[in-house]
Amino acid sequence: MPHCRTHQRSTNHQKMERQNQSSSLTCENLPSFLSSFVDTFVDFSVSGLFLPQQQQIPQQPLQTHYPSPNRLVAIGDLHGDLEKSKQAFRLAGLIDGSDRWCGGSTTVVQIGDVLDRGGEELKILYFLEKLKREAVKSGGQLITLNGNHEIMNIEGDFRYVTKKALEEFDVWAYWYDIGNKMKSLCHGLEIPKNPFHGIPPSFHRVPEEFSHSIRARIAALRPDGPISRRFLANNLTVLVVGDSVFVHGGLLEKHVDYGLQRINDEVRDWINGSMGQRAPEYCRGRNAVVWLRKFSDEFAKNCDCSLLEHVLATIPGAKRMIMGHTIQEIGINGACDNRAIRIDVGMSKGCINGLPEVLEIDRNSGLRVLTSNPMYQNKNQYAQTKEGLGLLIPEHGPKQVEVKA
Repeated sequence: MPHCRTHQRSTNHQKMERQNQSSSLTCENLPSFLSSFVDTFVDFSVSGLFLPQQQQIPQQPLQTHYPSPNRLVAIGDLHGDLEKSKQAFRLAGLIDGSDRWCGGSTTVVQIGDVLDRGGEELKILYFLEKLKREAVKSGGQLITLNGNHEIMNIEGDFRYVTKKALEEFDVWAYWYDIGNKMKSLCHGLEIPKNPFHGIPPSFHRVPEEFSHSIRARIAALRPDGPISRRFLANNLTVLVVGDSVFVHGGLLEKHVDYGLQRINDEVRDWINGSMGQRAPEYCRGRNAVVWLRKFSDEFAKNCDCSLLEHVLATIPGAKRMIMGHTIQEIGINGACDNRAIRIDVGMSKGCINGLPEVLEIDRNSGLRVLTSNPMYQNKNQYAQTKEGLGLLIPEHGPKQVEVKA
């Protein structure tokens, strides 16, 4: 019996300890769980996508140079058109009917300009983030670049924003605020940072009805803003994959001399809020890496081929520069003996509502264009390719066009 009483006292003591632990259990003991739950809830409310929060890891160096993959796909400017964006990915066999990654080990480069001209900018950013995660699990990767419209919006230049896009950021601000209030209810968590801090309540020459939307967009996209830090800071500004150089506008010798890795690192630091409000100089002006048009004029004869050849010669192993930024009404094409490949087809309804096209570079068969344009189905000059019919276009290159509905 004494042994039983001792055991009972021990059991009661353990119960009291558990009760004490339970009564002292606060959000401070579960910060990552609670924050992750709230952030996932906000994400779903904004985008309709379930994106579980990933564990925070120290900032990793950006990778500027990648080896040549077996299959490389380049996708041009998306400009706020989610449906056309999905069509482009589907055209290249990268997503299935449920919008899940099915591209295997393919490397995909999106050349920038997700923002402006359309009303589903945030939904595209979330969509791309989802695909990045899915691609990695399959051995592939999706690399996104900054375009001039990302730079403009981070600086607060909203000249090309649509009313629908402002409404989308209003929705984001509403749910983001609810998320912060949910976190604030828990005394064990750090008080969330107010994303609107320092932003004026109204703006000169901006109608009052749009003031809150403008404030929401500034809060989200300014340096160190929740959206810019999460979705844009890890974008590259210049990328080299194998023998292909990717940049939204174009590169000059001075940019190469400055350092491609240095450009990527500094742009990320700026977006993360450690370099002031203004973008680095090489991102501003007509000769900036995201603004240059010397190699993307729709008329190939106006491209400065000698300058391009000189620039490529300064990048070891580079054979071509692949650019967006300038709409090509004839579709994806090449200039300067295919050293300049221009892939912005203006597919967004906010641009020219062009039919989606993507560039494919296969390690064995070279460059070709995958297009949804039905006009090529009626041409007479066809070339049999490994995966179907392709139209030879020697005048503008790349050399083949594969037609897919």
